[in-house]
Amino acid sequence: MMDVIERWLSEGNSIVIAPGWRDSGDEHWQTRWCAQYPQFVRVAQQDWEEPRAVDWVRGLEAAVAGAAGHVVLVAHSLGCVTAGHWAALSAHRHKIASALLVAPADVAREDAPPSFTSFLPLPINRLPFPALLVASDNDYACSFERATMLAESWGGQLHTIEGAGHINVESGYGDWPEGLKLLRTLLRRYPR
Repeated sequence: MMDVIERWLSEGNSIVIAPGWRDSGDEHWQTRWCAQYPQFVRVAQQDWEEPRAVDWVRGLEAAVAGAAGHVVLVAHSLGCVTAGHWAALSAHRHKIASALLVAPADVAREDAPPSFTSFLPLPINRLPFPALLVASDNDYACSFERATMLAESWGGQLHTIEGAGHINVESGYGDWPEGLKLLRTLLRRYPR
């Protein structure tokens, strides 16, 4: 029996991976998923170290515009905030079937990197596609209260993982098979 992810891709659709600040490294679940499914489209950004919102929105726009069929967007950290800004501006947002938004970065937090100011204010418009926002109750990059507010503002469903930090390698999330299960759930929900 064909895996739901492989079936989605074989039907001419795409999964677009939007990494966060510093481009998810080799051991990050996003990178490992791309190795497992080479057909995934990974967003390429001009500058991973000193991000500028306008450039990152353009990078996401280029990836989605070039992706085949319907798109499921899988974003992490600053990639989630980029998706929020992008969704308000893009002519291609209709291509998004749904989004898995993992550990959004709070660019308004006091200790945010200085380059994150270009992403202010935090996008709070309702997303024009279904979204599942995955948050941890102890994420240094975004308080649980802020993540809950973003889920509500964006019109997304909130999925909480206790004690998961920033849901990255440093928090113990390399392969993250539970995340693939969440992705499969989103794909099963999409009407055919």
